[in-house]
Amino acid sequence: MIAIIARCSAKADRSDDFVKLAQDLVKASRDEAGNISYGFYADLADTSKFTFIEVWRDQAAIDFHNETPHFLHFVEKAEPLLAGPLDIALYRKLA
Repeated sequence: MIAIIARCSAKADRSDDFVKLAQDLVKASRDEAGNISYGFYADLADTSKFTFIEVWRDQAAIDFHNETPHFLHFVEKAEPLLAGPLDIALYRKLA
């Protein structure tokens, strides 16, 4: 299994648009065969900060996901809504 944690900040006036876009991505991604879990979280202290926590079966599942129409649509539409680049890290489960 591989976990991905992606953090980002939306532009203050675009948070609602970003949430809608992200929710559509999460819904479609959860239906992918290689997805184990896919969560989208809002920061309690700052309503413009968000975190995605994803767990995938393997690298092949991630590679497939990164080429899906719903992911490519998200990447294209999210950029103008974000205050900066996503901070993305991949992890492997140890215990």
